[in-house]
Amino acid sequence: MSTIKADTVQPKDFATDLTLGASGDTVTVAANSININKVQDKGGNTLWDFSTGEFVSTQKEFASPNLKLLTTATISGGTSISFTSGIDSTYDVYIFKLIDINPSVDNTRINVNFSADGGSTFMTKTSTYFRAIHDENDTSTGVAYDTGDDLAQSTANQKLCHGIGSAASECGAGDLYLFGATSTTYIKNWYSTMNVYYPASGGFSIECFTAGYCNTTSAINHVRYEISTGVFDGTIKMYGLL
Repeated sequence: MSTIKADTVQPKDFATDLTLGASGDTVTVAANSININKVQDKGGNTLWDFSTGEFVSTQKEFASPNLKLLTTATISGGTSISFTSGIDSTYDVYIFKLIDINPSVDNTRINVNFSADGGSTFMTKTSTYFRAIHDENDTSTGVAYDTGDDLAQSTANQKLCHGIGSAASECGAGDLYLFGATSTTYIKNWYSTMNVYYPASGGFSIECFTAGYCNTTSAINHVRYEISTGVFDGTIKMYGLL
């Protein structure tokens, strides 16, 4: 049984076509034996790049239901991660995935802020913050609104979670959705959900819910994630959603 491998699959071209079998013949290909790197449309535009596993077409009519990964930022022993490129009118929604955020100092938070001038100043925000808790001993549970963690027309950093443990196995993870980032008509809504290991009384799972808006019609071009104390390790991925 033969194996067919190709770098690119393109529309029919009589000058270069490869024909398998004569008219009326049945050609059988074994499972998993056709290997291609790219699929292109009739105009030669790449729709799917299998070498990266990403949908790469910019045409909305060919849009994939999956997220488009735009940037992956990994940090080791740093204080902040900033996203300063790739935020434009191409995408209606930007989604940030925070993965294995591990601070150097116990009970440390990860914060976010937004800017329209490359990080020179930060936007005025109004937000809400509440959390659900459950300890490992199954003795302490609850849901509460935290008035000290919300913002009211403030340019300060927005806290995304309660304090994260600093041990090698302790971390926090979650996501943040940012809507209409480059609109010059509307305010900028966002919300975040994170779960963290909170290092108190034997350990807590704390689910943190934060949401708000940047009270401006200026386009966002800079998103910064910053640790509240010390330094941290972790990965943050930025995705675009059409």
